[in-house]
Amino acid sequence: MILFLLFIVAPVAELYTIIQMSGAIGFFNTLGLMIAVGFIGSWLVKREGMRVWRRFNEAVAQGKTPTKEMIDGVLILGAGALLLTPGFLSDVFGILMLFPVTRAFFRSYLMRRAKNGTAFFASGFGGRASTQTRPGDFIDTDAEEPRGELD
Repeated sequence: MILFLLFIVAPVAELYTIIQMSGAIGFFNTLGLMIAVGFIGSWLVKREGMRVWRRFNEAVAQGKTPTKEMIDGVLILGAGALLLTPGFLSDVFGILMLFPVTRAFFRSYLMRRAKNGTAFFASGFGGRASTQTRPGDFIDTDAEEPRGELD
């Protein structure tokens, strides 16, 4: 069902909004607006990405696990993909994932899902992540721990 929404409904909705916008402000204005959003979005993604990268490095330098920063980085990457995708609906979601205030809602949702042990792509969209091995899974029992230079 999620794949149907993602690959059929979303592109049809995007095309519909582009056609409606074209009728309202004209084809070339709509095209120019989509190009402008792409350029401005890529600039914002770079700026926010650099902020998150700085916070990530600071957390690592302090010996903390940069969980929040890693999730923010994934959300910014997703925002960049959505902002560069032609269409206005994807731009709205991209902008919401990009700005720190609204990104916090997405981050808390993902952290809640991770804490509950559910993963978005594990065993279907929204299924429980499994840590059990299945028949045919490769488990390397002969692997050694990495050695340092002095060993």
